[in-house]
Amino acid sequence: MNKDRTISVMGILNLTGDSFFAGSRLLRSDGSVDEAGLRARVEKMLSEGADILDLGAVSTRPGAATVSEAEEWRRLAPALALLRQEFPAARFSVDTTRSSIAARTFDLAGPFLVNDISAGEDDPEMLRTAARLGLGYVAMHKRGTPASMQSLTDYPEGVVAAVQAYFRQFSLRAEEAGLRDWILDPGFGFAKTVEQNYELLGTLGSFRVFGKPILVGVSRKSMIWRPLGITPEQALPATQVVHFKALEGGADILRVHDVAEAVRTVELFRKV
Repeated sequence: MNKDRTISVMGILNLTGDSFFAGSRLLRSDGSVDEAGLRARVEKMLSEGADILDLGAVSTRPGAATVSEAEEWRRLAPALALLRQEFPAARFSVDTTRSSIAARTFDLAGPFLVNDISAGEDDPEMLRTAARLGLGYVAMHKRGTPASMQSLTDYPEGVVAAVQAYFRQFSLRAEEAGLRDWILDPGFGFAKTVEQNYELLGTLGSFRVFGKPILVGVSRKSMIWRPLGITPEQALPATQVVHFKALEGGADILRVHDVAEAVRTVELFRKV
């Protein structure tokens, strides 16, 4: 394994009021974006070593409420404006499944990384839009909707084989759409049991066969805190253990709530 490979830390900025980790929320009770809180969070993440800032205006936790396109943009637009005006050099991604949001983001803020939990399944125009605009793209395996994910855990062929087959099909869809710059996200926590999540983690290196960077998003998720009988708020130390394992498996990007701790984990990984 090449420990000198490029490893990026992506800091999570949730423009929501119902994301599963309360400490990541940047939406006030009246529905407005907490711009002062966002500014402070961005400054902190960048000073701690974040390589990418991930803006998400729709919660994707199981059972999350549906958010309209208009409401997603209402939350996202002021945050994008703040980033471009005050942090113009910051690299950022937008967590969205809508091609229209991707296009409007590009028009307002320029090039960015699309972080699509549906891998283009929720919007048939997404892959072509990302390709047309020359955007980087994260494709995630989720299977189902936020409301149904917890019950969709039966993989007769095995979860690893199922996710590998999914990305074989996705690679064909991406090629057909002209999208070549994409990142693979196995979708930890999405329609997978705790055991299936760890099976994926233990075989992460097998996804190198696709020749794409691998993004891992496990920060404070239930696969970590539920087996330990703790809460997301207590899961920071255990999250770093899982991050280290993901790095051993070949993760190129860690999507995290806690940037400083993840950066330190990467530093220690390089020394071991």
